[in-house]
Amino acid sequence: MLKTRANQLSALLIVAVIMGGGGVAYGLSNLVVQLFALGLLALNYSAVRDFFREGPPVLVALVVMSLCVPLLQILPLPASVWTALPGRELVAESLAAAGGPGWFAMSVDSARTFVAFIGLLAPFAVVVLGWRCPDDGLARAVLVVIGLGLLNIVLGSVQVLGGGAGILYVENEMPGVLFGFFANRNSTAIFLVCCLILMATLAPSRLLSAPGLAKFSAALLLGVGVVLTQSRTGLVLLAIPLALYAVHFASLRFRPAKPQAGGQPAGRMLLVAGVALVAIAGLATMSSGTRLDSVLARFENTEDQRPLIWDDANFTARRYWPVGAGMATFDEVFQADESLENISPRRAGRAHNDYLELAIEAGAIGLAVLAAWVLWIGVAAARAMATAQRWPALSGAGILLAIALQSVLDYPLRNQTMLCLAALAIVLLAPVRSRRSASPRSEEPA
Repeated sequence: MLKTRANQLSALLIVAVIMGGGGVAYGLSNLVVQLFALGLLALNYSAVRDFFREGPPVLVALVVMSLCVPLLQILPLPASVWTALPGRELVAESLAAAGGPGWFAMSVDSARTFVAFIGLLAPFAVVVLGWRCPDDGLARAVLVVIGLGLLNIVLGSVQVLGGGAGILYVENEMPGVLFGFFANRNSTAIFLVCCLILMATLAPSRLLSAPGLAKFSAALLLGVGVVLTQSRTGLVLLAIPLALYAVHFASLRFRPAKPQAGGQPAGRMLLVAGVALVAIAGLATMSSGTRLDSVLARFENTEDQRPLIWDDANFTARRYWPVGAGMATFDEVFQADESLENISPRRAGRAHNDYLELAIEAGAIGLAVLAAWVLWIGVAAARAMATAQRWPALSGAGILLAIALQSVLDYPLRNQTMLCLAALAIVLLAPVRSRRSASPRSEEPA
């Protein structure tokens, strides 16, 4: 079953979604995803070699730079070097009290930074396995992700209707909120939004046909799921798939799809399943009062701690600029700079702005790598517009846009699931020749 790289890619996405939605606090679950990814990389050594030798040069360079940022931060440096870096005074004083500073890494916490590097193995495996997958292999992976989104709704409906039953991460005490496979409802919301975006890659169907109704039911179900997360950013980000569908339908108006031959029994089965799932979601929405009113009421809540966190985080970013404190060290360094007047019973944990957190952890180098990724994404999407790959590429760009927008207020890429989904979006954006010129061995047993 896992003999081809396309199937291995789908399997990795399944493991990442089911086990990787808890974030850094759930190391054992993340370890399952990372070990599975490491095993696939070992089985596909030739694919790793071919990616570095024959992959799109700019994409390869961006992947290498992203992997090198945390690795460079954990390299030992002599005391004369690392003590001269900005923001290292407290570390130097602590080590002096313990016997004197010696060799030390650029990161203020090498263990956390190494964990951040390990967290990149799974998305790296997605890119390596997917960059030369044929179009049908990628289409299967996309269907797998959409199916996982629907499965997320099924689990989430149990959580909503059961008053907290079925919650995978027990620290969540929000009855009536859909979490599914995630520990953060904002992550659940953006995952479902990304599933809606991916549905734009599916072959067009007449709305009144069985496949068309099944896809409409699935899209409606995913939209209801976003509402049930009560995530404000999730509701706003629904504008991206809606805009993508509007463009897609406008293009089909001038080139209507041909009626699909065959496949009617499967289409009817999908239709029945879609209607049943929509009914479940409808019950979840109608129960316990008007949940939509609860969601809309959250937009009126002005008591948000984020601006206070950002004020203190800006000071932290300046303290460690331009080298950064080390990937995944925000929680360690922020507590030293948090103002007494801004302290609350809840621990910040994150900057709730991934750009600001990246500036703190990776400094100027991290922001430069991010800018290079943004430039590549824009160029790749523009080039794909004139090819048959335009809809997969638009979906990939839409996913990355949704992640970029939510990163202003949250931290969507701080769990294995969304990292792997972002990697899949990058694969969808990769130059079309990377897949069409793939040799037959790309589908041979690994």
